[in-house]
Amino acid sequence: MKILTLSSVYPNPAQPTLGLFVRERMQRVADEGQEVTVVAPVPYFPADPLIRSVKRGYRPAVPGRLRPSNGAVLHPPFLCPPGVLKSLDGWLYALSLLPVLQRVHGRSPFQLIDAHFTYPDGVAASLLARRFGVPFTVTLRGTEVPHARERLKRVQMKRVFRRAAALMAVSGSLARLAVELGAPPQRVHVIPNGVDTGRFRPLPQEEARRGLDLPVQGPVLLTVGALVRRKGIHRVLDVLPRLCRRYPDLVYVVVGGGSVEGDMSRELHRMIGERNLGQHVRMEGPRPPDMLPAYYSAADLFVLPTTNEGWANVLVESLACGTPVVTTHVGGNREVVCRDALGIVLETLDREALEEAICSGLERSWDREAVAAHAASRDWSRVACEVIRVFQKVVAEHQTSEVGKGRTS
Repeated sequence: MKILTLSSVYPNPAQPTLGLFVRERMQRVADEGQEVTVVAPVPYFPADPLIRSVKRGYRPAVPGRLRPSNGAVLHPPFLCPPGVLKSLDGWLYALSLLPVLQRVHGRSPFQLIDAHFTYPDGVAASLLARRFGVPFTVTLRGTEVPHARERLKRVQMKRVFRRAAALMAVSGSLARLAVELGAPPQRVHVIPNGVDTGRFRPLPQEEARRGLDLPVQGPVLLTVGALVRRKGIHRVLDVLPRLCRRYPDLVYVVVGGGSVEGDMSRELHRMIGERNLGQHVRMEGPRPPDMLPAYYSAADLFVLPTTNEGWANVLVESLACGTPVVTTHVGGNREVVCRDALGIVLETLDREALEEAICSGLERSWDREAVAAHAASRDWSRVACEVIRVFQKVVAEHQTSEVGKGRTS
């Protein structure tokens, strides 16, 4: 099959860790013999250079084209005014990409458009698929939850869900949302993300701590994620003073930086200073994926008190390294932490519940080998095979439909 993948969340030279989960899936699909071309547009506005000069980390400029081993990756710009007219992003996305896709289709006609995230990518895919006469699929990854609360975006999402040849949700909760918004249930498939088992595997804890210059003794908590409010790092800092009185040697390690959602690093550093936590918190900043297994393995407990997720890859990565988790019952988190032997899932986000869960997690004796074995059972190759089966069904149904139209014309 010739597949065109659309995703505005995808690694690029300026943002090498952006959307790694999309790249992992599509690389494995390509490895299975499918022809994949990725179009990963980058938002732009004529005033972006000026805004970048006064706003740190704002929309880094990205080169126009790369050619990795599995096929072409294009990074064309799409017009995206900052902060205004956001309900038009899907239409502007489609209009900006139309000339690019015409050239791609002219050289090697694609049979299917595969969009990641419903808005704006799925909205653009629905418009472009009609223009090129091909079916399209959409993968729901979690941003659909907040977007569905906005009336104009919700209307567009409903239209996409009705038109899509197939929807792939990374969690059951997102699949249910799609059906609630009008998607035909028979077109909705739950395909959770996988994990790179070659990279994410347990390392000896003492060795991992020494390599990261962490104390060999004493409890270590870890959060890996963007420094944005929904990830809940500030909630951990809020309960940390009480935890440190109970565990004087406790260290909390935070790996991550700002993202397209924002950057609350200044607020987090302020909280650390106000609470006199300088000896207990290590803000590591962004780290390359190859370093993450050492962080996961060094920790006693991974903590993610998040308010919205689709399928939190960091939870699976932590479990694959043998480290149990404490998280909240949102999105697919309960599906990841599907039994008590893997971690603790909070029903509420109040301070007392979070503190109690962390204490309980530190006091329990976990079977880290069993935790790792459970997570490793779902690698990206398995995910790719499930995705390919959906693509094959969609392409076959479209071909049958086109033959039927030819007979009746």
